[in-house]
Amino acid sequence: MGFADRFPHLAKASVFLAAILILYTLAQKLVQFRSRAALKQATGAQSARHYPQWDRVYGFDMFRDAMTAFREHRMLRRSTERFQISGLSTYEIVVLGRSMVMTQEPQNLKVIQALEHKKWGLGERRKTSFKPLLGDGIFTNDGADWAHSREMLRPNFVRSQVGDVKTFERHVAHLLSKLPKDGSTVNLADYFFRLTMDSATEFLFGESTDSLTRDSEEGFAAAFNRSQEFIAMRARFGFWVRWFPFLFGESDSTKDQEFVHKFVDYYVEKGCAKRDQMRGQKQSEEKSDRYIFIDELVSQTNDRTRIRSELLNILLAGRDTTASLLTNVWWTLSKRPDLWAKIQAEVATLDGAHPTFEQLKELKFVRALLNESLRLYPVVPQNSRQAQEDTTLPVGGGPDGTSPLFVPKGQVVGWTVYGMHRRQDFYGADAEEFRPERWLDDPATGKKGLRPGWEYLPFNGGARICLGQQFALTEASYTTVRLCQAFSGIESRDPVDVWQESIALTCVNLEGAKVGLTAR
Repeated sequence: MGFADRFPHLAKASVFLAAILILYTLAQKLVQFRSRAALKQATGAQSARHYPQWDRVYGFDMFRDAMTAFREHRMLRRSTERFQISGLSTYEIVVLGRSMVMTQEPQNLKVIQALEHKKWGLGERRKTSFKPLLGDGIFTNDGADWAHSREMLRPNFVRSQVGDVKTFERHVAHLLSKLPKDGSTVNLADYFFRLTMDSATEFLFGESTDSLTRDSEEGFAAAFNRSQEFIAMRARFGFWVRWFPFLFGESDSTKDQEFVHKFVDYYVEKGCAKRDQMRGQKQSEEKSDRYIFIDELVSQTNDRTRIRSELLNILLAGRDTTASLLTNVWWTLSKRPDLWAKIQAEVATLDGAHPTFEQLKELKFVRALLNESLRLYPVVPQNSRQAQEDTTLPVGGGPDGTSPLFVPKGQVVGWTVYGMHRRQDFYGADAEEFRPERWLDDPATGKKGLRPGWEYLPFNGGARICLGQQFALTEASYTTVRLCQAFSGIESRDPVDVWQESIALTCVNLEGAKVGLTAR
């Protein structure tokens, strides 16, 4: 006797409930269809055209192409080539069963990041991939949690703190003392990552790691780098990385993450101990001249994991972005004697004095050099957001990509800053050339230098624009000036004359900046 014969009433109820569920689902789909049709009709929006690929279901062809490009260190170049192949500035692509719209249209990015940023989130895959390492922080949260993290961080980057270049000098002095003076080969990238680690920890933790004067942090740097590579790969390819690790290269990610967490926990415990000690003192004695991020964190919560997560998020930004920028700049200087001569001439106007914040702002060629490096070699070359609701973007829809673009809820839209920064319609026929002069006014002709808008996004824009961009530019400028004051000559020791990408969460030249320096 079957279930239906033994329990006829339950069987009938189950069939009835299944029918109701099916009808409810169909009704939802119908409402969604009509809502989307109305939105498209009202706005004239259309879906993006598909990139020419033979596998539009699973996208194994694009996965194979992407992995080949990644292993050959030309993923960014390949992503730019796809726009040229398709003839579009916005297209849809499928990779490992996941649909994504790719764009390099400034109009679309302005809407996503500024005008309608509340309609867009980080996306579940990114959050799931990043949180094992970074936890809950400014790079992993949306909504109120993200806004709270940002507001706590904002006082770190007021003018009085960013402009205090004396804070940088102590660490730059350590850097100069470590660099060889006999012209022997040195990879500046190694020292730049230590420098920014030291300055970021002092700026945020109130205590520097001083990794330039001791080697105890080398294990942390290696583990932190490997962890970033792994979570970046997971963000790109999701569960495939976990289930098929042999396709992506082995990574002992759990041990690396534990090492990183233990390292930062040391500062968390010191911060909590300092808070507990200060609670017994008068309020007036608790104030210091500088805003220290960890002091604010421990005053708001006793959750050690949350404190560690917030610190790790900001340490990632403070250490990696500036170090990558400095590495790319000094790799370029080693390959371009003409640029080296120009920057030396400008730095010479300081007569050997350590620059003040105000003097740094007047060194126009130094800033142009940094701007041009961020244009051609952006340290965050790609990004994405996920639509929180059905919406539209200004351009990218229809067969020719000129109509408004319809974006359904849940759709991921990615963009390539690397490719957009190379568009000839924005930067001229020489967009692929490294030419800092494009940023400078020409008094002889009256021609103004570049004043880009949303087509130049090295630090993002809108609501999530990088709070620390002035800190990064000031530190990179100050370090560059002091190095120029200490060394009169530079010679490239990198046999490769073409910049090659090494990309995780940030991007830097593959071989760093291998140079020989001539001391004054």
